[in-house]
Amino acid sequence: MRIVIAEDLAILRDGLAQLLTLRGHDVVGAGDAAELERAVAARRPDVAVIDIRMPPTHTDEGLRAALDLRRRHEGLGVLLFSQYVETRFVSQLLAEGSAGIGYLLKERVADVDDFTDALHRVAAGGTALDPEVVTQLMAPRRRDAGLASLTPREREVLTRMAEGRTNAAIAAAFVITERAVEKHVANIFTKLGLLASGTDHRRVLAVLRYLEHR
Repeated sequence: MRIVIAEDLAILRDGLAQLLTLRGHDVVGAGDAAELERAVAARRPDVAVIDIRMPPTHTDEGLRAALDLRRRHEGLGVLLFSQYVETRFVSQLLAEGSAGIGYLLKERVADVDDFTDALHRVAAGGTALDPEVVTQLMAPRRRDAGLASLTPREREVLTRMAEGRTNAAIAAAFVITERAVEKHVANIFTKLGLLASGTDHRRVLAVLRYLEHR
């Protein structure tokens, strides 16, 4: 395979390039997004291995470059290789077509053969996603599903909770018992997946979840 590795840490970039070269691959390195774009244009690789946070700001340059490269180079496989799970642009990347997309976490790749296998899958148009990445990507959908499962009365109770009302005030507003409100609140916690915890205030978390999706 022809591979471009975009990684600003020279030791990691050169070490990975050497390992892949020893396995018969044609590898070139890039230290930032600009070098990555030039290398892809010149070498026409089968797959680009891209770190998410790259110079100059070390925020999302790699992700932005991946989005741009996928749009300009049809068939290019992209394997994001990072120590961070960043879902904002990854969701957009997958939404534009999941064929030839991978996302692996550096600290969870312990075997070079597993890594090269992931590269082959991505280059061939398949996917290679770390389970933790999948979990993070699916989390917003689970939150939406939890809110969607609330009954009309439970949504009304949650709305009043967001207004800062106590259970007693909610009971008075709906002309129901405070015990009935407590049952509604318990159902809300269950459906939103908010388990009892000594460190988290479930009422606040439920309200935050509601406000996120208004």
